[in-house]
Amino acid sequence: MELLRTMLFVPGNRPRMIEKARGLAELDAIIFDLEDAVPPAEKPAARSMVREAIDSGDFNRFKLFVRVNAVSTNLLPDDLNAIVSPNLFGIVLPKVEDPEGVEAAHLMLLEREQRAGAAVGHTKILPIIETVPGVLGLPRIAGCSARFVGLSYGAEDFATDLGVERSRDGIEGLYPRVQIALYSRLTDVTAVDSVFSDVNDDEGMEKDTLLAKQLGFRGKFLIHPKQIEMANRIFTPSVKEIEYARQVVAAYEDAEARGEASVALNGKMIDIPIVERARTLLVVAGKLK
Repeated sequence: MELLRTMLFVPGNRPRMIEKARGLAELDAIIFDLEDAVPPAEKPAARSMVREAIDSGDFNRFKLFVRVNAVSTNLLPDDLNAIVSPNLFGIVLPKVEDPEGVEAAHLMLLEREQRAGAAVGHTKILPIIETVPGVLGLPRIAGCSARFVGLSYGAEDFATDLGVERSRDGIEGLYPRVQIALYSRLTDVTAVDSVFSDVNDDEGMEKDTLLAKQLGFRGKFLIHPKQIEMANRIFTPSVKEIEYARQVVAAYEDAEARGEASVALNGKMIDIPIVERARTLLVVAGKLK
């Protein structure tokens, strides 16, 4: 499972924002955006700017993604022609609704990886589930590609497709978020939550991110650098949590060696589900080193 706690969108047609992103730190991934952030007339120029950024090597300390245009558009082939490179970690694929669309993207990537000198299968796919058909199609979508590095949620487009306004508490998105988290866990990939679009609402951002974590998400899409610190703090195990997890695992392993299936730690019974949560937390913590 990849570490994708913080994934910042950077518009591919905004040179100043691309330049500013070069100096960012404490960020797991940058997503250069060729989809919603870029008007149709500016997409060719944006592709060139994004390719220049990818080739520069200045972003190699991040997992580098590009949000391309959907398979259903006629824009995806040109997007992939421009961006596929050994330096590119993956694509964020919007409006995924079925395995057939994923397979089409996979085949386009295969051809372009060979052309670009990238290893076959090198380019990961992070699908965004952001429509009603996408949510209802999750049983077929989840696990349908070896390229999948996660499953992600797109709240704005889902609310639009559902025919409602996106609310501050996100109640209209509770069902899709739960489904995405469950299917991510089932297929052992990272669940990435939608952006919180009001960059001045710190309280709302914190509440939304804590809810996402409780639902099982391991990271979040971001639209402003000021959101990085909060998302990192929430999705990163604390020193106290890590130490307790180590104590849980050690106590259980000692009990197991004695032939016991549970043990008390600080007055609390420790059994297999608690131990598995502790081991998962330690795996995440180990990836931060």
